[in-house]
Amino acid sequence: MTPRPSGMRGRLPVPQTWRPVGLDAAAIAGVVLFGIALASGRPDVALLGVPALLAAVFSRTRPPSEPLSVAEEPSVPEAAGSIESTIRVTGGEIALVRAAAAGHRQVSFVAAVPAGGERRLRLRLASVRTGLQETAIADVRGHDGIWENDLRSVGGSGRLVLPSSLRLGRVPVPRRLRGLTGLRPSRRFGDGSELRDVHPFAPGDRLKRIDWRTTARRSPNLDTLYVRRSFADAEAVVMLVVDSRDDVGPEVRSWRGFSEQRVDEPTSLDLARHAAASVARALVETGDRVGLVDLGLDARPLPPASGRRHLRRVLHGLALARPVGQPHPTVRPPQLPADALVYLFSTVLDQAAVQLTRTWRSLGHPVILIDTLPDVRPVTEPHLALAWRVVRMERQVRLDELTREGVPIVRWAGPARSDAAAKLDALARAAARQRDWR
Repeated sequence: MTPRPSGMRGRLPVPQTWRPVGLDAAAIAGVVLFGIALASGRPDVALLGVPALLAAVFSRTRPPSEPLSVAEEPSVPEAAGSIESTIRVTGGEIALVRAAAAGHRQVSFVAAVPAGGERRLRLRLASVRTGLQETAIADVRGHDGIWENDLRSVGGSGRLVLPSSLRLGRVPVPRRLRGLTGLRPSRRFGDGSELRDVHPFAPGDRLKRIDWRTTARRSPNLDTLYVRRSFADAEAVVMLVVDSRDDVGPEVRSWRGFSEQRVDEPTSLDLARHAAASVARALVETGDRVGLVDLGLDARPLPPASGRRHLRRVLHGLALARPVGQPHPTVRPPQLPADALVYLFSTVLDQAAVQLTRTWRSLGHPVILIDTLPDVRPVTEPHLALAWRVVRMERQVRLDELTREGVPIVRWAGPARSDAAAKLDALARAAARQRDWR
């Protein structure tokens, strides 16, 4: 064992991180006041220097026994709208806190710390951004009487913000349904809730399907049994394809990193996450199967499934979607399940979205394009205005080509987002009428 120093016998050394504040000034002030009292013969002046000298003497011998401890609680996924974090502070009497974050104004406040306990400080950042975000950075300095601690900085950790969703009504599904279970009536015979017809009993019909009332009316002697035949219930398979190769905001200057994107304005990827989460929620609530493909990552797609737990996995995958490196000029079309309908969430800033749409349509996959480009603000710089004009014209040419080819396009930004639910409902009703005719 290491021997204790001679001056520390009887107790273990306590590591101190506190330092006195203003003790030299207090000692100098006390000495000056005593000198003035001796020179002028004023004992009342000497009494003014007594507190300063006593503070300088006793502060050297009685430092705070508990060191300052500042920590941030582990992060957990949370919903969009805010980014919250909790700071735990122990030690000292008060804590001077200064919180700051990109895009937010700096806030400073004083918090009391209970003796022998801890103080939990809750910091909340209002933001419409989703995905991987950073919490606020808190600079904490502890005070205990005339003692203060060094500045401690915590926060700035990554927080995964899950996208919110808009409650939609009916959304388009593929014409050909799959599976033996679900909530949608198909066009084939089987166990289901929708009646097709009443037919004489034939080999293979189940006895529980016998309609005794119809049999008694049509065949009183029970020469022929009649059964009720129904359409089989099935489920739709939908793939959500998110084009996360770029993430642009309403400000053109921020497209190449010349300025930071504002926290109160959603970017194209934020709109894509919100739109995909809304469609996924509408489909899961009707018992359909939903899969997810991220074009920005070379990873396996999330296979189609249903249920609340799978919806949580879809939201988690949407929150993790982000640009990786420079956008690729071409994207290899990912393989999709047969008879699946594709929702493509893209800004259509390059030809890749058009090529993917044409490839999937040639393979028999219907495609619905969700336009996620935000409403761009007017550009004042001449060179940026010219560049944006060229990009906008090229983008409009691509959208016109897809429209002529029969691809439905739904705008999910600005005032047009309020009409997106009605347009999806109209597309769903038109698809249902075509499926009934078939």
